[in-house]
Amino acid sequence: MSDQSLGLSRRAALKCIAAATAFGATAALASAPASSNSTSANVRAGRLRQSLSRWTSNESLPQLCSRIRPLGFQGVDLVHVDEWSIVADHGLAVSMGYPTRRENFIAMGFNDPANHAALLKELEDTIPLAKRAGVKNLITMFGNRVPGIDEAQARDNCIAGLSKIAPYAAENGITLCVELLNSKIDHHGYQGDSTAFGVAVMKGVASPNVKLLYDIYHMQIMEGDVIRTVRDNLAWIGHFHTGGVPGRHEIDGTQELNYHAVAKAIADAGFQGFIAHEFTPANPDPFASFADAVRICTV
Repeated sequence: MSDQSLGLSRRAALKCIAAATAFGATAALASAPASSNSTSANVRAGRLRQSLSRWTSNESLPQLCSRIRPLGFQGVDLVHVDEWSIVADHGLAVSMGYPTRRENFIAMGFNDPANHAALLKELEDTIPLAKRAGVKNLITMFGNRVPGIDEAQARDNCIAGLSKIAPYAAENGITLCVELLNSKIDHHGYQGDSTAFGVAVMKGVASPNVKLLYDIYHMQIMEGDVIRTVRDNLAWIGHFHTGGVPGRHEIDGTQELNYHAVAKAIADAGFQGFIAHEFTPANPDPFASFADAVRICTV
């Protein structure tokens, strides 16, 4: 991604975390299929479609696509409009697209009505491009908390803004995914830092074309109880992100969640969308870690 992209901002922040946190060697998750070198991965089909977030690798996008497809990935996540065709040319799906390149992408959200005109314009411009490109999901944000706007007002503002664009998204077969993030470690002040807030907005919008992007890493930090939460709220979830807690590294035995069990619960609940891996590998061979992530979440 370019220096103006949100992806690079995420990567810079995560490198700071990585520098401050020491991890041991990558361990295989006991309940998951055994690990092997990324060049000799024995890929098998599973019930979940898996993709990799673009910002997690420094490889050029064509090189990244060429390397991850044999590992079992079916898509690339968090890709900008001018990169969509590269992903498609490599036989992969853009599992989540950006509607714009903007440094304040996370902070500027639907919780503040002052942002609505600009956000709606971005989405109105990008939705037809997504339809033509076969991109089914576009990301958007709740935004950072604003002085003078309480939680109930923020919820109602999100409902009002997203309700305006929902019919156009439905008309074009696009799902808008609003991301849940933690406000404890990575995104201080972010409004959409609980499943309850996100679900309240989704219920208010009441559109199958507006869903939550449930980031497991972020919600584990804020709430825990991931499997029960997913089962109870799957109707409002359109997309998943992964990442190890603590540190947002590998999703294997070095962290606190059993991702194989989480993936099985998601699949058992009938989820049909993508689960996208979004972590900074601590392993010197990042593609071995990416291959492990696919195996762990193959259920």
